[in-house]
Amino acid sequence: MLFRNATLADGRKRDVRVSGEQIAAVGEKLAADGEQVVDATGKRLLPGMIDVHVHFREPGFSHKEAWETGSRSAAAGGVTTVVDQPNTDPPTVDGESFDRKATLASESLADYGLNGGVTPGWDPYTLFDRPVFALGEVFLADSTGDMGIETPLFAEALRRASGTGLPVTVHAEDASLFNDSARERDDPDAWSAYRTADAEIEAVRQACELAADRDTQVHIAHTSTPEGIDIAAGAGMTCEVTPHHLLLSRGDLADLGTFGRMNPPLRRERRRQAVYDRVLDGTVDVVATDHAPHTRAEKDASIWDAPSGVPGVETALPLLLAEARAGDLSFERVRDLTVANPAEIFGLPEKGRIEEGAHADLVLVDPGETRTIRGEDLHTKADWTPFEGQQGIFPELTMVRGEVVYERRGDDETFGEAVGENVRRD
Repeated sequence: MLFRNATLADGRKRDVRVSGEQIAAVGEKLAADGEQVVDATGKRLLPGMIDVHVHFREPGFSHKEAWETGSRSAAAGGVTTVVDQPNTDPPTVDGESFDRKATLASESLADYGLNGGVTPGWDPYTLFDRPVFALGEVFLADSTGDMGIETPLFAEALRRASGTGLPVTVHAEDASLFNDSARERDDPDAWSAYRTADAEIEAVRQACELAADRDTQVHIAHTSTPEGIDIAAGAGMTCEVTPHHLLLSRGDLADLGTFGRMNPPLRRERRRQAVYDRVLDGTVDVVATDHAPHTRAEKDASIWDAPSGVPGVETALPLLLAEARAGDLSFERVRDLTVANPAEIFGLPEKGRIEEGAHADLVLVDPGETRTIRGEDLHTKADWTPFEGQQGIFPELTMVRGEVVYERRGDDETFGEAVGENVRRD
């Protein structure tokens, strides 16, 4: 395939030739050589998003999501690589559970990584014998799956990870700093009042200090406070921010209700804006979705009974591209947050760039065409979204290592085959 006259993230207009799994050439006025030619005039050609934080729920919770549906949702949103977290049933904490999940992941349209988890009963010997992407999400407080661990076990996990060179992704909340008085309330904001900002800030501080003492690299997941971001950056660690913490605040909970419950929770508007500022100035390294789908029936409960988490793998890149179209973010910054930085942090040298020899993980979008986000139009099993009614710029074509896995012409969509591979397969 030859993309003709595409605008890249940095504004350059180039032809991009794909041959096999790779980008074969990037240049001006490349001569067609019998391949399919795509006129990309006026459109953006971007490297596909690497979402380093998804929960595709298999095994154990396939009524919420499956590898087939989750990866379709990813492809329709311009995500070409996903990293699945270990809090499934069984949790991915040993070689046997890793192998079981790897079999299920063979149905993925997107390339994937599988993280290994840490519990009191984990088996690092067989786990590290598999092609693990990273260690984590290591839960310092309970979330979906009840995999919260104590400090001594976290320290042990850091020590073992240091010997493998694997980064450790950390869910940083200190449950001792939760506000128990908020449990007397039943309004949607009670969850944010309960899982306090201080609980995240202190947990980020502790995680970074322990990691520095053990010469281990930690990546702080779904950071929701500017203080947590600054602590991680100051310690030389990396962090990610989700679209929901970037674009939503506690002021939206009156409309979202229990569908806005997640861990960590939404923060006040002042903190949300400060997080956005750190995305703009480069302090934040990554935007990842923490795609954590639950059914509508499960979320339609009291604030204390509803499960935590929201879907987001299909809407993250479209929302960020809409921000870029509005001038709030640059297209280059979107590229860095969603693919270039994740590829560098997690060691994926063949991904994250449109250059000769790189994997042909490509997304073609028309920046002039916005679409209204509707939960019923998404491809996840969760037929709802916290971004209902907002605008996004969705892909016209998504390619994984040279294979078209999603294409849209108007309202007509087609999906390709399950070509996804474990990015640690070598």
